Order: sequence, then structure tokens, then C-alpha cells
Amino acid sequence: MKLKVIITGVTGMVGEGVLHECLQHPDVEKVLVLNRRPSGIAHPKMVEVVHDDFFNLEPVCNQLKGYNACFYCLGVTSIGLTEQQYARISYDLTLYVAHLLAELNPDLTFTYVSGSGTDSSEKGRSMWARVKGKTENELLRLPFRSAFMFRPGYIHPTKGLKNTHRYYSALSWMYPVTRRLFPGIVTSMRELGVAMIHAVQYGYNNPILENPDIGKLAASSGPAK
Repeated sequence: MKLKVIITGVTGMVGEGVLHECLQHPDVEKVLVLNRRPSGIAHPKMVEVVHDDFFNLEPVCNQLKGYNACFYCLGVTSIGLTEQQYARISYDLTLYVAHLLAELNPDLTFTYVSGSGTDSSEKGRSMWARVKGKTENELLRLPFRSAFMFRPGYIHPTKGLKNTHRYYSALSWMYPVTRRLFPGIVTSMRELGVAMIHAVQYGYNNPILENPDIGKLAASSGPAK
């Protein structure tokens, strides 16, 4: 299955890493990057659409047609934000983009990056986890071909990429030991990107993927049993 992919958030660590894997992967034939500002990345199979208002994508919606996957990696930290402010980006914006893409591309698979600890009940004490859980729940109700919620914990960065968070860079030296002792709480940026590609190609037996699921799907060479 050849993929034509829309990616958001490539000026962040996760989006840049997922884009890197897509550009390297032989089964991804076209990538549209949707950004508020230029990424500075160029590649023969990449198209970049720069648009400053993600809450009004009507001016560029014709350019968003003809794709069979979206890797939604756009997000903000909850630190310093009220729940209303955080939900404006993490919930309202995500659902606006998702509804539009579902309308434009009925055969699209939507993958969303939330995070380990996301609260599907929407009732927990953690504000960000409640908002992410509500977002996941609503995305899973949309009429996509399929939808997958990715919940990585610690992500080992891909060497050489420019948007790696200082936090992840500082902890990189611990990754081999942590991976060996606590494999369920870590994943690599490469595994995350490849697992997203495989989710579109092969599907998975659970729409919510924690770290062990991400590793399993990344290593897969066919439909999940």
C-alpha cells in the first residue's frame, strides 16, 4: 500500500521525526506538510503548505485532498496554561482539522499523538490527561477509514534532527539501560514513525497504542493477528 501522507507539527520534535521516517520509507510516495511557518526542509516527495490560521483551512482545503493518511503531531505543553487555553489547541484545533480531513478524504487513516498517561475516562485529576482523553475519544468517533491514538512515553530522539527537546537530549545516555530494564516505558523516534506508517498499511488490533504496542507494530511486516 502506497501512502500519501499529511503531517502536522513538523517544527516540533515528534513531527520532525515522523517526517524523517516518511521521507526515508519506500512505501510513502508523497508527503504534505501543513505548517504555520516554513520548516526549512526540502525533499522531492514533500510538499509544504504554509498557512498561519489552522482554525480556518478553507483557503487551502483543495490542497488537502487526495491523501490516505494523516499523522497529527501538532501539540503544546500544558505547563502555564489554563484548561481552557490548553483545550483550545489540544482539543478544539485537533477536532477542527480532523473533521475537515474526514470530509475531504473519506478513505483516510488518522493517527494522533497524545501521550502515556492519557485519561480515556476524562475524569482524572490531571488536566492534560483529561483533555487528551477527550480528544482521543472524539477522534475515534469520526468517520475515518481507521484511527489510531499513539501514547508514547519517553521517546529516544533520532540523531541529527534539529528540533529535539533539551529534555530528551539530556536523557539520551540513559536510553540503552532504560530500554533493557523498562522496555514498556520507552520507544525510539524511529519506531514511532515506522509504527504510524504500519498502522496505515496493516492496521492494529487496538486503536490505542502504548509503548509496547508501538514497538510491536514498528517491527511488524504484515497485518496484526
